[in-house]
Amino acid sequence: METIQGIVDFFLGLGASVFLPIVILILALAFGAKPGRAIRAGLMVGVGFVGIGIVLDVLFGNLGPAAEAMVERFGIELSIIDVGWPAAAAIAFGSEIAALIIPAGILLNLVLLFTKVTKTINIDIWNFWHFAFVGAIVQVVTGSIWLGLTSAMLFAAFILFLADWTAPATQKLMGMQGISLPHGFSTAFVVPAAIVNRVIDYIPGLNKIEADPEAVRKRFGVVGEPVLQGFIIGSVIALLAYAGDGSLVEWMTQVLQVGVALAAVMVLMPRMVALLMEGLIPLSEAAREFLQKKAGSRELYIGLDSAIAIGHPTSIATSLLMVPITLLLAIILPGNRVLPFGDLATIPFMVCMMIPIVKGNVVRATITATVVMIPTLYIMNAMAGVHTEVARLAGFSFPEGATTITSMVDGGNWLAAMFTWAAGNFWLGHGLILVALVVLWVLFKKNTAAWHKLGGYTED
Repeated sequence: METIQGIVDFFLGLGASVFLPIVILILALAFGAKPGRAIRAGLMVGVGFVGIGIVLDVLFGNLGPAAEAMVERFGIELSIIDVGWPAAAAIAFGSEIAALIIPAGILLNLVLLFTKVTKTINIDIWNFWHFAFVGAIVQVVTGSIWLGLTSAMLFAAFILFLADWTAPATQKLMGMQGISLPHGFSTAFVVPAAIVNRVIDYIPGLNKIEADPEAVRKRFGVVGEPVLQGFIIGSVIALLAYAGDGSLVEWMTQVLQVGVALAAVMVLMPRMVALLMEGLIPLSEAAREFLQKKAGSRELYIGLDSAIAIGHPTSIATSLLMVPITLLLAIILPGNRVLPFGDLATIPFMVCMMIPIVKGNVVRATITATVVMIPTLYIMNAMAGVHTEVARLAGFSFPEGATTITSMVDGGNWLAAMFTWAAGNFWLGHGLILVALVVLWVLFKKNTAAWHKLGGYTED
């Protein structure tokens, strides 16, 4: 076990920008791509991830401090602290189960792929830690590493199903063929998003609003351009966050700096994603040719990190709007004890998979995200106890003064919470989850077109 853990730690220590190019290179060669093309593909994916990381640093570096200032300005004092995704990652990587997740996850994916249960090859191994998070919590609840591993793999299977379901809509909106997004946190939110979006379809007036990026540009001209949207939203957030801090010159300097930084995010993120996709094309083509030779015209999806979906203008705009909305919800929701803080800057990962479902409509996306955020905050409240206990066991360093912690990633993940609560009566709870997954899969296979439409995909 220690040897396996050491190997896992080594590869995870490389970081996504190094680890994923290695995976891309190996897969491309395995599918028959020429060595030179495979090497270039891997390096371009690495370059794309480095670029995305730089842009995310700009986003988090400006949005995080602004969110912190807004918390102080609103005078929010709540007892459960959102310490951010590092707490969830500490639980995942600090657990005994972490060493088993990657080999078990790869094996499960291959079995489901070759039995034609899924179309997705999940190469986003870096984010297997979301599965490890669920496994680690269930292990603590049940006292069994094998029951924890069972939960983690069932969770992974559920995410693969959701990735297959939403793949056509994701590909169409993002303009990327042959991909899906089996991300343990982001992809879970397609279910509540699809439900809320369907309800909006029946609300007169609201269901007629067209607010995708193209419609916004046509209606508002230059103000509808992503660069202006980023600047305006960023400036408004900074105005709320830093009003009255220092002199007028200092205040306006902060406002302009945040505004320009978030304008840059709106412009640069799609271009970084384009670089990453340039690297994935050789792998996608090689995989398609390989499968056509082996299995006729069978369709295959390459499973990627949901970071690529953050690049859509609607995703960024909605995420920025959700920061003050989330803080407002935390203040007004009865019974809420969670102080949203550490993961406010990671709201883009919660929102990004909602965007294909609403077809890029920023109005629908904001309404949907707001509605979904309400149960998310309550789930964070409910998960805080076990989250705190497992974080202590994993050796997580608690912030000064914090006694009870949580995180939006994955402490507010409804699907992760479902597995945690099912662990109380493991076989009954997980048996019901398995039955639900099988029923959903059968219904999806019987009426795939209708499911794709529910997930935001249409032929036009």
